Amino acid sequence: MKVITNDNLIKRNRLLGQIATISGLLVLVGGMFVSFRYPTFAGLAWVALLVGFALSQIGLYFGNRWGRRPRPDELIDQGLKGLNDQYSIYHYTTPAAHLLVGPSGLWVIMPYYQVGKIVYEKGRWKQKGGGFMQRYLRAFAQEGIGRPDLEAPAEAEAITRFLKKRLSDENIPEAHTALVFTNEKAELEVDGAPILTLPLKKLKEAIRKSAKENSLSPLLTTEINELLG
Repeated sequence: MKVITNDNLIKRNRLLGQIATISGLLVLVGGMFVSFRYPTFAGLAWVALLVGFALSQIGLYFGNRWGRRPRPDELIDQGLKGLNDQYSIYHYTTPAAHLLVGPSGLWVIMPYYQVGKIVYEKGRWKQKGGGFMQRYLRAFAQEGIGRPDLEAPAEAEAITRFLKKRLSDENIPEAHTALVFTNEKAELEVDGAPILTLPLKKLKEAIRKSAKENSLSPLLTTEINELLG
């Protein structure tokens, strides 16, 4: 498998995450100092605490994606290791953050690192269970799952629009999507989910199965790779 990664973007965003995290901590400490040392400026202290919390959340967002090792792109590469050179994986170089191109077609891969019980119910993916500490982390130190039902189709549509500008309509393949949970401690209960949702260890098997059911021609695979490259 060929791996194409935007290393410059990763380095830049990792630095932004570090700056946001450190700035957030400094602002939080400053806000606490003002609240204790100068009680009459309580309003200013609260503003500082809110700004500091916002910066820390930005740092968390960037850190989870570009600062933590192994990064999501590295975990995806590990999960797909063994695919032949007919496949190419693009990280942060296309309208989708992680795009696999090969005999199985186009796959927008969306990694999630959340742990615990992940369920799909009432049209939403949710993280449930856990003790006090896990609930605390979900509330203050860990991103939520968000809205994959909105994010995944948006990334797939972005790829489709990109290709429509460069290929004839009859040559545009459907962009599939997969929600991939990279942490082995994630327990999935996602029967009925409209988007393929699976642990990282099952990703390669799903990709190979897709190639058998709906193969993309080598000629079109080469043409798309040339465009993306």
